[in-house]
Amino acid sequence: MKWYKKFKWFYPGIRIKRWISLSALGVIVVIFGAARFIIDKLLFIRVLDALILFAGILIIISGVRSMIQSFLGIFLPHFEEDLVDIVYKKRYLERGPKIVALGGGHGLSNLLMGLKEYTTNLIAVVTVADSGGSTGRLREDFDVPAPGDIRNCIVALADAPSFMGELFQFRFKQDSELNGHNFGNIFITAMTQLTGDFKRAVEESSKVLAIRGKVLPSTLNKVSLVAEYEDGTVIEGEAKIPKKKAIIKKVYLKTNHSEGDKKILPTPEVIEEIKNAEIIVIGPGSLYTSILPNLVIKEISDAIAKSTAIKIFVCNVMTQHGETDNYSVASHLKALIEHTNPKIVEYCVINTKIPEEIMLNKYKKEKAYPIQGQALEIKRMGYKIIQGNVIHSTDCVRHDPKKLAKSILNTFRREQLRKEF
Repeated sequence: MKWYKKFKWFYPGIRIKRWISLSALGVIVVIFGAARFIIDKLLFIRVLDALILFAGILIIISGVRSMIQSFLGIFLPHFEEDLVDIVYKKRYLERGPKIVALGGGHGLSNLLMGLKEYTTNLIAVVTVADSGGSTGRLREDFDVPAPGDIRNCIVALADAPSFMGELFQFRFKQDSELNGHNFGNIFITAMTQLTGDFKRAVEESSKVLAIRGKVLPSTLNKVSLVAEYEDGTVIEGEAKIPKKKAIIKKVYLKTNHSEGDKKILPTPEVIEEIKNAEIIVIGPGSLYTSILPNLVIKEISDAIAKSTAIKIFVCNVMTQHGETDNYSVASHLKALIEHTNPKIVEYCVINTKIPEEIMLNKYKKEKAYPIQGQALEIKRMGYKIIQGNVIHSTDCVRHDPKKLAKSILNTFRREQLRKEF
């Protein structure tokens, strides 16, 4: 009786019959026009036959297009964009460069919002060492890797309606056990409990927001970030590190008590994506608590050093009190190299715009100041420079997603042209 089910397409109310009929009419017109074009000999009549043939093709296209849009309206209730725009955008983005971006916090998610307009071949490698706020409480209660930075990146890459992104970022404020918790963090934690696999939980959460690209945790181990200071003090816990207000000598990861002395390994897919990348972007983000927690995993930094991709470091615009006080861009680079490998970076992005005085005064209260470029020192270290105005300073001083992404893609295209010639 399978043949009987095919007739369901002609049931009343499905809103498909009219478009099937229109497409069928177009086929008939095309056949009629083609037949007359072959038979008729007079030039004037053949021109009319060609117009009939062309009209038939337009009718078929219109019918098929309307049929597809009718289907899309079922599966995507808020579907408004024109079909040709959707198809063009998807095909255009599929041809975009393969980009791996490493970091965490708001810096990485800000970068991803710009890059997703150029490619869907976008991989965000995110630290899972966060230990503050909602993330820290969920880690302690459910013994899961930190979901906070993962959530921010999923939302940044979302192609779903903005309401879904707002839902994932929603923070409970009422005086209850949920106070301070973020819905997205709870969702990813619940998914981890349901699937028993943090990586799969991230993948399923990504599907909910229909993200452009992929978000991967840098490791599937449950880890804590440890900082060793120049005075010999050692502090464990990402959220506690900036509170020491002292010069950091180095940072490293250690496994949580629940994992014993298990070796910290990268997520296997991360290494594969780095090998296939055409562009690798490190940062922006907190140097010691967002960027380096990914790179101190030796297999990851070694894979980046061996990669033939263009490797770009995006330094923060402002210093962070308790973490990078008095640091220049060169100081950031030196810290990266000391923790990893000199070949981990090729280009360095330097912002040339000075934030407005009103914003600088606001940041002075937080003991944060603009990071100096020191272009000559960076060149002496053997690295190339990308200079330009890549920030906006409305409510806060941050990288502008569009400006930063454009700067990175322009550098990539120039490198491609240079290699060709």
